[in-house]
Amino acid sequence: MSEKPNVLLISTDHWPASLFGCAGHPAIQTPTLDQLAANGTRFTNTYAECPVCIPARRTLMTGTTPRTHGDRVFQETLPMPDLPTMADSFKGAGYQAYAVGKLHVYPQRDRIGFDDVILDEEGRQIYGVVDDYELFLGDQGYAGRFFEHPMSNNEYSYRPWFFPEELHATNWAANQMCRVIKRRDPNRPSFWYLSFRHPHPPLLPVQDYIDLYRDMGVEIDMPFEGSWTDAEDPCFSLQVDFDRGSEMTPEQIRGARLAFYALCTQIDHQLRLVIGTLREEGLLDNTIICFTSDHGDMLGNHGMWAKRLFFENSAHIPMLLMGVKGDERVGHHRADDRLVGWQDVMPTLLDLAGIDIPDTVDGISMVGEVKREFFYGEIDEGPRATRMIHDGRFKLIYYGTGNRKFLFDLENDPNELEDLSDSPEYAETLTRLENLLIDQLYGGDENWVQEGKLVGEPDKPFKPGPNRTLTSQRGAHWPPPPASDIPQIEWYSADDDKG
Repeated sequence: MSEKPNVLLISTDHWPASLFGCAGHPAIQTPTLDQLAANGTRFTNTYAECPVCIPARRTLMTGTTPRTHGDRVFQETLPMPDLPTMADSFKGAGYQAYAVGKLHVYPQRDRIGFDDVILDEEGRQIYGVVDDYELFLGDQGYAGRFFEHPMSNNEYSYRPWFFPEELHATNWAANQMCRVIKRRDPNRPSFWYLSFRHPHPPLLPVQDYIDLYRDMGVEIDMPFEGSWTDAEDPCFSLQVDFDRGSEMTPEQIRGARLAFYALCTQIDHQLRLVIGTLREEGLLDNTIICFTSDHGDMLGNHGMWAKRLFFENSAHIPMLLMGVKGDERVGHHRADDRLVGWQDVMPTLLDLAGIDIPDTVDGISMVGEVKREFFYGEIDEGPRATRMIHDGRFKLIYYGTGNRKFLFDLENDPNELEDLSDSPEYAETLTRLENLLIDQLYGGDENWVQEGKLVGEPDKPFKPGPNRTLTSQRGAHWPPPPASDIPQIEWYSADDDKG
């Protein structure tokens, strides 16, 4: 057997850093991941460079920022950049490399360096591929029936899973990874990537996990709201975000959060099968494990839902790292508050495996001595463009349209309840972060600056428009829908008079 360490990278979709028992959350049940954190290091200041699926995954797989890899919006048909990927680097060092689950690249069957990808594309057949999860459902006699639930991938209605539990996408992904591990070449080390589609909506937890929370008498915590949400003149982009869940009742909010937590716990429990497989195959002590997520979900906090935001529940993401047995670079029962992001995963795993890091990588190893002084984030262009600077304690969120600034002291106000941007006491801090932000701007964002000051662009009025696609509701998938060049319609529009 190989003496080189194996590497298991696990990612989820929409999982905030706060949703762990080890992070002090009052309701979430995550016993497996809490133990994984205790077995290694939990990085408590991890943020998404661009908190939406495709740009984040380009960052993860290339170790680069959106500025380098070319997407800070969400370009579904943009090919991967011509850069070495994580899989390329491991394979170049003699590793076998396999992925299971959500890859979210284009073309959809682009393996981006992996030997093979067992794919779950969340029903995106319009781009020409019937993925392996839907093929699996067809083999079990459920061809094209997944979206009979019928909940959208981008909204917060919920219901229990309606097929046998073993057909759930979470269980399928975990079992497929167990098989991949068992089918490895024992003479070579392995790099495995397990990418769960959940807790991203549709909110379809198995009924047993809903019952688990109810049987334990867990009280589902309700959203909190900062005093700044009462402002009479929120900028255009914030008006769009406030509108999204504005009609939800407290009962609907509580139910959506329960369903979301249940999906998280289901993933947590299914990871036990994967870890158990590593143990029974004699691989666990020589396997590096990293657990993380592309971004979080606001879950109603501050009156907002989903991602594409730099408030904590959307942008602050988990990062748990367990090294091989005895590796003091990772250690155990550690918490590390250095600023890290998805650009750092590739160099960290390569570093721990003793593999050279490509010169193209922007990130830095999370187990090295070098630490960044600040972290820059960016999402969208045009009226929805939002930027962030975080220095480890203070965070500046900036909306170009409307020239709206938020300043939070996360050390004393981790829930961002008080905006300090107008406080004379913090004027110097605000100016310092503004200057850091200005230095990072590119691609037209420089127009927000005049005479060295952020001035942004005039605000735009917001008027809710129709949601004709029910936030991109999928249809019946048997027979498969035709491939199409028609872009998916977002739930909002950036036009002046639409939402």
